[in-house]
Amino acid sequence: MDVVIVESPAKAKTINKYLGGNYTVLASYGHVRDLPPKDGSVEPDADFQMHWEVQAEKSKQVKAIVDALKGADRLVLATDPDREGEAISWHLMEVLRARKALPKGGVQRVTFNEITKSAVTKAMAAPRDLHADLIDAYLARRALDYLVGFTLSPVLWRKLPGAKSAGRVQSVALRLICERETEIERFHAREYWTIGASMRDEKGQVFDARLVQWRGAKLGQYDLPDEATAMAAKADVAAGRYTIASVEKKPVQRHPAPPSRHRPCSRKRPASSASPPARPCGSLSSYTRASRWTARRLASSPTCARTASRSAAKRSPPRAA
Repeated sequence: MDVVIVESPAKAKTINKYLGGNYTVLASYGHVRDLPPKDGSVEPDADFQMHWEVQAEKSKQVKAIVDALKGADRLVLATDPDREGEAISWHLMEVLRARKALPKGGVQRVTFNEITKSAVTKAMAAPRDLHADLIDAYLARRALDYLVGFTLSPVLWRKLPGAKSAGRVQSVALRLICERETEIERFHAREYWTIGASMRDEKGQVFDARLVQWRGAKLGQYDLPDEATAMAAKADVAAGRYTIASVEKKPVQRHPAPPSRHRPCSRKRPASSASPPARPCGSLSSYTRASRWTARRLASSPTCARTASRSAAKRSPPRAA
């Protein structure tokens, strides 16, 4: 008989129905061990050695798994296929190894993304070993959580009453923001000059240029520190001692003028009773032309005239007898 471990007890009942009587499916109820909340659980000076302990509320479940493995042929770890699921399987295997409860048939890992009979049976037919990269990623995340949280959270509680804890991501982001703000506050403004010109190449194309080399040295942002040095460099450029090759050539983007919204057009619509009168297209917008033409058509309609007269009669006050 094989023992299958999943995370959820609801999954355990369903999967046990799919696998049949040759399997015993139990739930781990998540992680079975964690870092104890005290100093020294992670030792950075000892290659980040981590000291784990079985959680008190999971001792009963671990004992049930150990008892089920007595006489079992194989242990199948079928926790979730993500990083935390891989870590749960690793923790459970380490706890069972420490208690010398691993079966003689060994330990295998299976994953499935849906709780269906076909998916479960297919996964059971293709077991694998534990994924070392996922386990290492979990260990690094957990070590950072412990080191950052246990170091910064007490400071946060003293400085900001009511705060809960400091996280590994938010704390690092806050550190980067504070360091950048410190650099901004320490910044000292310096005067510097650049030599630029609008030039034309052999084909007549206009481009912007900036002096990037002067007197055998490449110019940086602060290499022309004052007006006198800038004027000396400008004089050298004007005297022709520097060619276009010694300046940074940047083509100027010449955007064409936007087209006019109303373009005059000499084309006229054919005059008919069903179309509006001919008018140059650029004189009025199409909406205005259509509205005026519709108003004239309605005004000339006999039906509309009778309706308008009736409406006017209703709105006009009665005449005195």
